[in-house]
Amino acid sequence: MTKQIVTGLVAHVDAGKTTLSEALLYQSGHLRKLGRVDNGNAFLNPNQLEKQRGITIFTHQARLSYHDLALTMLDTPGHIDFAGQTEQVLQVLDYAILVVSVTNGIQGYTRTLWDLLKRYDIPIFVFINKVDSMGADSARVLNKLQNELSAGCIDFTSGQVTTGDAAEAIAMQDDIVLASYLDQEKLSEDTVRTLIKERKVFPCFTGSALKMTGVTNLLDGLTKWTVAGPTKQEFAARVFKISHDPNGNRLTWLRITGGSLRAKSILLPDEKVDQIRIYDGDKFTIAQVVPAGEVCAVTGLTSSFPGQGIGTEANTPRPQMRPVLSYAVKIGDNDLQTCLKALQELADEDPQLKVTWSEHLQEIHVHLMGEVQREILEQILEERYQLKLKFNQGQILYQETINASIEGVGHFEPLRHYAEVHLLLAPGKPGSGLHFAADCRVDVLSHNWQQQIMTSLAAKEHRGVLTGAPLTDVQITLIGGKGSIVHSVGGDFREATWRAVRQGLMELAAQKHCVLLEPYYRYRLTVPQDEVGRAINDIQKMNGTFRLAPNTGQSQSLLTGEAPVATMRDYATAVRNYSHGQGHLECVVNGYQPCHNANEVITQAKYVPTADLANTPDSVFCAHGAGYPVSWDKVPEMAHFPYCKRI
Repeated sequence: MTKQIVTGLVAHVDAGKTTLSEALLYQSGHLRKLGRVDNGNAFLNPNQLEKQRGITIFTHQARLSYHDLALTMLDTPGHIDFAGQTEQVLQVLDYAILVVSVTNGIQGYTRTLWDLLKRYDIPIFVFINKVDSMGADSARVLNKLQNELSAGCIDFTSGQVTTGDAAEAIAMQDDIVLASYLDQEKLSEDTVRTLIKERKVFPCFTGSALKMTGVTNLLDGLTKWTVAGPTKQEFAARVFKISHDPNGNRLTWLRITGGSLRAKSILLPDEKVDQIRIYDGDKFTIAQVVPAGEVCAVTGLTSSFPGQGIGTEANTPRPQMRPVLSYAVKIGDNDLQTCLKALQELADEDPQLKVTWSEHLQEIHVHLMGEVQREILEQILEERYQLKLKFNQGQILYQETINASIEGVGHFEPLRHYAEVHLLLAPGKPGSGLHFAADCRVDVLSHNWQQQIMTSLAAKEHRGVLTGAPLTDVQITLIGGKGSIVHSVGGDFREATWRAVRQGLMELAAQKHCVLLEPYYRYRLTVPQDEVGRAINDIQKMNGTFRLAPNTGQSQSLLTGEAPVATMRDYATAVRNYSHGQGHLECVVNGYQPCHNANEVITQAKYVPTADLANTPDSVFCAHGAGYPVSWDKVPEMAHFPYCKRI
């Protein structure tokens, strides 16, 4: 019986990921001619921009058969600026193939990918590539994998891993398995497969994708040591990509996780599948039905988005890899509406672009990961839409949070309307985002009213009151409120809910418990020994931390640590200059931390929360047949429902 597996190839840029995919396709007989990235004829780099730059920018799909294995491969972008696309793909994988270059070893983005795969619980096969390079030492890289990522990274190249040293190393990753191994001195193949699936063991293979060495071992390993993922009986699917074909058709890319998908099926309200496509490179075949376990692209859907669950599948959490820079678009002589339409179509493919129009500044703004993504976006706009747009240097995307709890109150009572909402705002874990919950009796607020409040909480992006930046890492709990059977309607609770959030934030700001956050880099800096002092001094000036690796007699020194994106984003150029090209800086966004110069940023923002009418903290009460506004600081004493005293 053929085993259906979906795998994704992930790697730091230039590790040889796309070259490996080409080798796998060629070795399995899927390709008659071996293409090369540097020649611009790689099967999974069909886009013209990818050929020009020699890197993967978009996710591409290929299918191969090898013995009893039917393998769907998703080749993902390797540059960190496109990490958001890669993260979308991880959500639909059975296994991942992590490619590590023997010449560069474990790099910053390699660690980021490892952490993302852990987040989505994806088992990993590792391919240590480029072993034909001069001075290559695959054993050293394997040792680093074991010491820095997981002791479960074990050499599977020989294929003989159920007995001997490899078996003992595998058994040591699980106490129960170890006890059985010590008794029998061997492992069953099913035990090895289970440990791989449980992410306790990570099979490692060595070779050179370019020279076609070690590729057969990897294919044999994938065939032998993988198991098909479970599928549900009821229909379920997950969206992992949105794109547009050359004719402008909108494509929704799906992994079917349960049941089967048929053409003309209604997947979303008033939206049905017109056509089901099975892609292989840039070509596709039409299918009438796709079973669980398969990947396909469908036309006909207009409201789908990456991470969306369809059928019995739930939506995935918000992505971890998010842009930290906002760029203003220079429209020039181009028509504003034409520019907006083009950018909004691209934002449909990548929602994290977050295209917005600033009426006050008369500017379009987009969110990006970095300069490479900006350059690519400029090229796409010119080639696809014939728009020559430029972007400014980019501004830091700040966020806001809180470090204490408060009860926020919102009241909305213009004539013939009524709603009051009490919310408990409490600090959440760093990086957790916003979480909403209800802890309110139905005899206080009916189930219907509570549902309206919970829906309203999730219906907008809540903003802080320091600079108007997005609010994050806060637990918001419904704890009380009041409605009127006669006058309350859904819109009333929406208004009261949003005002309650803002009123609570204003209370916390007055108590100095609101916190401005900024993005930080995790960096690895290598510089010549005689430049270490200069580097440390620079890092301290950038408000960064550093750890100097022990000197092992090498001519280069390694510093690692964290620093604000705002201060380090342009430092790579300085490193190249003062080290005369011998130094190298690698940065990976590592979440948000309290802003190092918060007062300065807040002052420059000139944000007045009470003047932000779309996010007002004030409430509306009614007296003598007319509604009247009440400022946020007076709302608690005028509330109709008593303070819940949960703090």
